[in-house]
Amino acid sequence: MNISPPRTPRRYTVVVAALGAAVSLTSGCALNLANAKWYTTTYSGEAQTVGHGTARPYVIIDQDGNPTEVGVRLSATALDGLPTEDTVPPTETILEFPKQAKATVFNHVMLNWYSHGRKPAEIFGEPHFAFHFYTPDHHTVMDIDPKLHPDRAGKVPEKKYIAPDYISEPGNPVEMTKPQMGLHWIDTTRHFGPVGSAEEFREVFVYGSHDGRLIFQEPLATRKWLLTKPTFKSDIRQPQEYQRSGYYPTFYGIKYDAATNDYVISLGGMRMRKAT
Repeated sequence: MNISPPRTPRRYTVVVAALGAAVSLTSGCALNLANAKWYTTTYSGEAQTVGHGTARPYVIIDQDGNPTEVGVRLSATALDGLPTEDTVPPTETILEFPKQAKATVFNHVMLNWYSHGRKPAEIFGEPHFAFHFYTPDHHTVMDIDPKLHPDRAGKVPEKKYIAPDYISEPGNPVEMTKPQMGLHWIDTTRHFGPVGSAEEFREVFVYGSHDGRLIFQEPLATRKWLLTKPTFKSDIRQPQEYQRSGYYPTFYGIKYDAATNDYVISLGGMRMRKAT
């Protein structure tokens, strides 16, 4: 397990769009923004080793200081040198967001590598990554123990806080809650064929909860699909109400950035929501 405390971002990038031109700057550069249409700043957290490469969390802030996107940049070399044996819990890397992400509802990312996929193997057996964007801190997540606290594991969020077409994994919530992770909520509109078929699992988006609260949003992607260098974007269905005030994403994206040789897993289109 790789765990690092929050640190001051090592670098940031300002992107300016003025009169149709885009300019990329690094920290320390001065710029007259009088004629600029908009600009954003990207702050990066500490990188962690994954495979033969790295994973680095980031947040993008607009000209008004509001977050527009959070995500993870996974270097292309991270897809090589990964563990090949199953572990319980699965191989994980903890990525702490920089302090500039505090207006979002997210605290950190738990990046898991499933070397043999998940059950049922005929559907989800392809090796894949799971990017858990957590709202509570890492220590709180590590305290999730359905055997020690079945009352917490058995408590699910009220329906108004659950996005349409999502249900908890079939079965008793206490039994289905993963220790040090939570209870997964799956999208009933998504259907996949067997591994190797045209309809095989490539990516999906799920929610997670514990003790009556939603605690993570999770894009997943197979290694095989990432190697095709995809460009993908999909809306995130929203609940009627929210348990916590802050900026929430409205879409998720998975793409290959040829300029940096990174895979970018993003939660974007941030909107401010008030708790009710």
